[in-house]
Amino acid sequence: MTDTPYGSRKARPLDYLTGGLAWAGVWLIRRLPVDWASALGGFLGRTFGPLTRPHRTAQANLQAALPDLDAAARRRILRGMWDNLGRTAFEYPHLDAFSIHGPDPRITVAGLEHATPRDGRLEVIYFSGHLGNWEVLGLTASQLGTPPTVIYRAANNPVAERLLQKLRAPAAGRQLPKGARSVRALLQAAQSGETIALLVDQKMNDGMAVPFMGRPAMTATMPADFALRFRRPLLPAFSERLGGARFRITVLPPIPPQGSERNRDDVAALLARMNDTLADWIRAHPEQWFWVHRRWPDS
Repeated sequence: MTDTPYGSRKARPLDYLTGGLAWAGVWLIRRLPVDWASALGGFLGRTFGPLTRPHRTAQANLQAALPDLDAAARRRILRGMWDNLGRTAFEYPHLDAFSIHGPDPRITVAGLEHATPRDGRLEVIYFSGHLGNWEVLGLTASQLGTPPTVIYRAANNPVAERLLQKLRAPAAGRQLPKGARSVRALLQAAQSGETIALLVDQKMNDGMAVPFMGRPAMTATMPADFALRFRRPLLPAFSERLGGARFRITVLPPIPPQGSERNRDDVAALLARMNDTLADWIRAHPEQWFWVHRRWPDS
């Protein structure tokens, strides 16, 4: 099975039906002001998210990762998580409305000195997780003049995938659907000095078991492999929802590569620093993380 820009198969009649509904939904959301759309998504997320099966996964993950929380605190965090996810979904059609520029920007940036290009280039590997509205991370990098090359998981529905490509267009440079061909393209991007951005909080079954929030978690080795091979620093950047449809992007000091990608202990050590940085941010903002993902083997 080979990679294609919109998945690995041609659209079927049902894809056109469900994909068409998605396009219609986006059209309707675009008719709303961005703050109204975000609020509506938050309301729907808070109302219906706790009734779904993934809510049970989120409850188990939260209890295992932050066992000292009482029941009321866990309920408050999960309510906030569903609010954030609903808002994020309904903000997708309005990504072109978010900016770091202007007299009243919807996005502010802390740690800008770490993300400032030199001679028009920023040879780093951004890493982050599904926090706040993660799509505004790439948008911010693009507006700073360093549009990143990213890998993402393509939608199963080719019609919906075309829609997602269109919605994400303002938020990234090159978008590479997950697959062997994209890994080669990302390798070429690293060799040519392009900015790379990766979300690293998802389980990678063929990765390396590295501690994450106190438990071993299968972690993609690509960030560390690339950092060590090309001597690129890992640059942590996180999206924080400040309220409604406004965000602060925080860019933390870079993590320098130490060692060699051929030494798996060096790779594991760099991944551990990456996971620890991500975990610290999640502990500080637990209501904004994607707890519904089965990140750990026992979740």
